[in-house]
Amino acid sequence: MSGPAGPAVAAPIRRRRRWGTWVARGAVALLAVSVAYVVGTYVQVYRASQHDGARPADAIIVLGAAQYAGRPSPILQDRLDHALELYQDGLAPLIVLTGGKQPLDEFTEANTGYRYLLDRGVPADALQLEDQGTSTWDSLRAVARFVLPEETDQVVLVTDDYHAYRVEAIAEEIGFDATVSPTESRLNGTDHVRQMARETVAVAVGRIIGYDRLFRLDHAVND
Repeated sequence: MSGPAGPAVAAPIRRRRRWGTWVARGAVALLAVSVAYVVGTYVQVYRASQHDGARPADAIIVLGAAQYAGRPSPILQDRLDHALELYQDGLAPLIVLTGGKQPLDEFTEANTGYRYLLDRGVPADALQLEDQGTSTWDSLRAVARFVLPEETDQVVLVTDDYHAYRVEAIAEEIGFDATVSPTESRLNGTDHVRQMARETVAVAVGRIIGYDRLFRLDHAVND
């Protein structure tokens, strides 16, 4: 007889429907949490870009940017000029210049900055170089090797405004007591929003897997 088989067949169907409902609800909840996390991260990145953390410190660290045959690019020049202002205001007795070079370059970013600041009156003994780094993480980790042992842990980082949150997070992860005094971005509205979005993704991922792993993954993908 077919009558008694009805409930036995319906029960697995109901269980599958309930399972499908829970999966759908879980997916929606996960999506909502992910969106909230990314939006919250964007807000943090934006706020950091608007905040000037200039303060008395042991050292000013200038993050590298492009140079052209020993001449700083406009972005690097902005960072160097801003670091010079902080130094002249007496915020720190030392400026650390970072940044390596591209394969065919003759000059490193750090050496370009060194010569630029020497020409503007900064004494050589107030300048230090880290010219091997190929990423923000590598540069700051290398700086930490010769700065932290000297008990120079309070630093002011100089970089572009949209980069501020991630740079400070990396420095703190490495062991610095860091703040960021950012330069004003030269990017137009659309490009600036694009960079802010890119930084938001980098921060969102970096906080989960660690900034060191993020840089290694980025290098592996782009090499």
